[in-house]
Amino acid sequence: MKVIEFVLNILWLVFCGIWMALGYFVAGVVCCILIITIPFGIASFRIAGYVLWPFGRTTVEKPGAGAPSFVGNVIWVVFAGWWLALGHILTSIPLFVSIIGIPFGWANLKMIPISLMPLGREVVSTDQRFGAS
Repeated sequence: MKVIEFVLNILWLVFCGIWMALGYFVAGVVCCILIITIPFGIASFRIAGYVLWPFGRTTVEKPGAGAPSFVGNVIWVVFAGWWLALGHILTSIPLFVSIIGIPFGWANLKMIPISLMPLGREVVSTDQRFGAS
């Protein structure tokens, strides 16, 4: 299974991962420059790493993430989240056109929720998520 994940991640990186990660990286840099939005920048960099190498990893809710994460996510959606979600949608369209790109198109669409609401979530390996050792 790890070999399949590796191959999928390499193909993902070539076809769309690098471009989407660049978008998250730019959003993170802008957020860090504005100083007050550094927590958004950190979340954006975390998601950029996930978008670069998504297969074999997933996101889960952080325990204890409550009202501050919700308020932060609302602010994020308004200023950056919808741009990144739109990027995932636009990237998935040409992937769906080709037969080989369909799984990558679905993976792109599955990343929309975290692009809209990154605060209060963390990236974990799928082994951790499902309790495998």
